[in-house]
Amino acid sequence: MLNLHAMRLFHHVAKLGSVTKAADQLRISQPAVTSQIKKLERELGLKLLSSQGRGILLTDVGSKLAEETARLFALERNIEETLEEYKLGNTGRLQIAATYLPANFLLPHWIASYKRQYPGIDVQFTTTSSVNAVQLLLHYEADIAFIGGVQQSHPHLEKTLWREDEMWFVAHKDHRLAAQKTVLAEVVKEAFVYREKGSFSREQLLSLCRIHQLDAPEVGLQMNGFSELIRVVSDGYGIAFLSAAEARDEVDRGTLRRIYVTDVKQTNPVCLYHRREPLQPSARRFLELREGDGRLIPPYATIQLDPEAPVNPDF
Repeated sequence: MLNLHAMRLFHHVAKLGSVTKAADQLRISQPAVTSQIKKLERELGLKLLSSQGRGILLTDVGSKLAEETARLFALERNIEETLEEYKLGNTGRLQIAATYLPANFLLPHWIASYKRQYPGIDVQFTTTSSVNAVQLLLHYEADIAFIGGVQQSHPHLEKTLWREDEMWFVAHKDHRLAAQKTVLAEVVKEAFVYREKGSFSREQLLSLCRIHQLDAPEVGLQMNGFSELIRVVSDGYGIAFLSAAEARDEVDRGTLRRIYVTDVKQTNPVCLYHRREPLQPSARRFLELREGDGRLIPPYATIQLDPEAPVNPDF
């Protein structure tokens, strides 16, 4: 086995051309340096240095070893710097999984800001269902996951409420209830454009009807995707019940208008999930960033939601 300590001393002597200068730089005694190099020569069975006045002269094998030790300790410095950059969260990989709502409406600007600040991080972003996002975390194929809608807890995952997005009733700008104040009993008389069975918005609307002891609104259309739903309602058919982040662009453009249902206050929770272990530095740096609107990521306490609540496959 190579004596790396003695080789390090030899490297400094060869680089500086002097045992005295090497000892001064390393802050150890000159006799200690000389002793270690002689020991190295005995271990190798090779003569590395020859005296030349007050300096030293490298033998042929000593010159070759000096080249190799220069590469060796340069590599060591590079490894140390790489590990330090990784520890600081400046390099490495960040794997993020997210369901549809956070992936398309809440995270893109944040991710862009993160990449501008940490260009050395390889960000891998996956839009998927809530069930698959959990599996990606458990199989170490995601570091963090953002999952919308009410979800069950998992014994191996930490869950914190990241933000809550208000749920809106929206309709075409010319709908009779557009921009009006009303109550749920009046709204459910209209035809609705529903998402598929099991989706968060659909289940929440049906739950509101049960709570208020109202018949569920007519299923005018059922759409299996958000884009299709928005397009149909924007073209003048029915009412949609969806997350504010999904409807805001169309409302701001004036294509859709909110319906202000005064007896309903509903939100869509988006939770941050990660394994019950310390976060990777890259993930920690990501969560420390400010959002585009200048607010820090909310440090909500871990929440326990109703385990009997419907699982949301898409938000």
